[in-house]
Amino acid sequence: MRIGELSKRTGVSPRSLRYYEEQGLLVSSRSDSGQRHYSDFEVQRVSLIRQLFDAGMSSRVIATVLPCVDVPGDLSVAEETLTAMMRVRDRIDVDIAHLIQTRNALDVLIEVNARHRTQLSTTPEPEARSA
Repeated sequence: MRIGELSKRTGVSPRSLRYYEEQGLLVSSRSDSGQRHYSDFEVQRVSLIRQLFDAGMSSRVIATVLPCVDVPGDLSVAEETLTAMMRVRDRIDVDIAHLIQTRNALDVLIEVNARHRTQLSTTPEPEARSA
């Protein structure tokens, strides 16, 4: 199939598919005129790549993980893949902790604002002075 069909079947733009190929994540054959052609296998491959991106992995990390799919019986590849995935998970844990701290700080500000609004709503308006 050509890149347009792969794009339609996967919901991934042709530009992204070309990027995946540039990064070594996806492989195509070329016609005599230079057009990319993909096998049906690549539909599943693109789906996996999207899942890995959605999990927070960079294309560099995905390139490390994909050999585990391609060569599932190689222990050294499996170990390298596990290490890469654990690093990504650790980074996500740090990001989550930072987001929780940020949310807690915002909760404090919301509470301060709520008290301030309550005070403003119960304070009588000053009377206007006559000249």
